[in-house]
Amino acid sequence: MKNNWTTYQMPNQQGTTVVITGASSGIGYEIARAFAAKGAQVVMAIRNLEKGEEVARQLKRENPGASLKLMKLDLSDLASVRKFAHEYRQTYDTLHLLINNAGVMTPPFQKTKDGFELQFGSNHLGHFALTGLLLPMMNNVPSSRIVTLSSTVIKGANINFDNLDGSKGYNRVKFYGQSKLANLLFAQELNVRLKASGSTTISLGSHPGRANTNLYSLGSDKTGPLMKIVKVLLAPQSAEMGALPTLYAATNPTLRGGEYIGPDGKGGNKGYPQVDTSVLKMVDPKITNQLWDVSESLTGISYLS
Repeated sequence: MKNNWTTYQMPNQQGTTVVITGASSGIGYEIARAFAAKGAQVVMAIRNLEKGEEVARQLKRENPGASLKLMKLDLSDLASVRKFAHEYRQTYDTLHLLINNAGVMTPPFQKTKDGFELQFGSNHLGHFALTGLLLPMMNNVPSSRIVTLSSTVIKGANINFDNLDGSKGYNRVKFYGQSKLANLLFAQELNVRLKASGSTTISLGSHPGRANTNLYSLGSDKTGPLMKIVKVLLAPQSAEMGALPTLYAATNPTLRGGEYIGPDGKGGNKGYPQVDTSVLKMVDPKITNQLWDVSESLTGISYLS
């Protein structure tokens, strides 16, 4: 018999502080909504504070007692990532949960403020840097977890170390797949390193299947008619359902670290959360270690030894 896990089975989150990147729309909004309803202190790490204030008011209307804090974070700018981490450390003593959710999907070729290709720079390197800067506040905090979102597009993707910046050619779909594969490999390698260091913090990956969200381009909530049609055709479930695998990964007490959670439907496109082992064959230790070394070099952020 299938166990159709929903937010009703989420443990109470009183006393838990959770940072959610990209919490003002789509999957991130639904994750914030669920944690707010369960009593967590929700830190919404977002680019657009004006939009965030509107979303926070909406969440407060649903849950008048919700504990919400808005903090500015631009993952395409390492200076912004460092500033966010500094301000977080000035405000809070610990961190229980970090949800690496925000992302940019298939934009025209662009570079970040630090000169990285936008998708790899924002989706992977921004979160790599953020996690490294916040990790000291999570080490050995009971039940602390890092959940990094990947995607179904990783099937067939690869990391092209000879063209990470797109200078030798750019295909927006392939570069999106590369960035999301990097998310998966990062989540897996981080868990390995945490375990080796003796830390009780665990790292997990998740993906929402094909969910109806605002993931078009960084900082934009608008899309053209073609993308709207594609969105309807390729998104067989709601953002609320798409958030369930991440919420499961973040709160289910049976998980031990290293799991990858996705929908249980055909192809992982929709459904209720389950542990997905089908992609673990994509985790090549040689590639994950190379990606780690490159990420440390590009961001200037050093992790656990």
